[in-house]
Amino acid sequence: MHSKWKPVLGVWLFILFTQEASAPWTQSVFRKDPRLIRLERFFRKYSCPITPLSRDFLQAADAYQLDWRLLPSIAFVESSGGKNYRNNNIFGWGNAEIPFPSVRDGIYAVAERMANARPYQGKRLEQFLATYNPHEGYPDRVKAVMVELGPIEPSFWLLD
Repeated sequence: MHSKWKPVLGVWLFILFTQEASAPWTQSVFRKDPRLIRLERFFRKYSCPITPLSRDFLQAADAYQLDWRLLPSIAFVESSGGKNYRNNNIFGWGNAEIPFPSVRDGIYAVAERMANARPYQGKRLEQFLATYNPHEGYPDRVKAVMVELGPIEPSFWLLD
């Protein structure tokens, strides 16, 4: 895709997901989803302010074919689950210098970049996380949260 169209596509995807997220059928789809129960329970356990955004984490993961535990785990490591952040950026994306209109918008924007940006393509989880944040020990911290959230899903990642 030509680079001048990427921002336009991003805006349309955001509009689509914004509308979808508020649709009643979408809410019921996730109501019985065991991932939602696990994610909300985890966020409540640690008193995370992002607990009400649990459905958005799942919708973004499903839309961009990411492991459902990845975004919440990074948000937990980077901002203590929404306790410490700036620019509506709970992921530390771009050293937290990149602002988002809202925390919710940031979930979808970061998911899209993780799924489509060249630096992340074709990498195992360890490599993916080291690309996201090259600090020593970072991949292990995120993977520990992922494991706490739920069982390993080998269809997404092969843990090193």
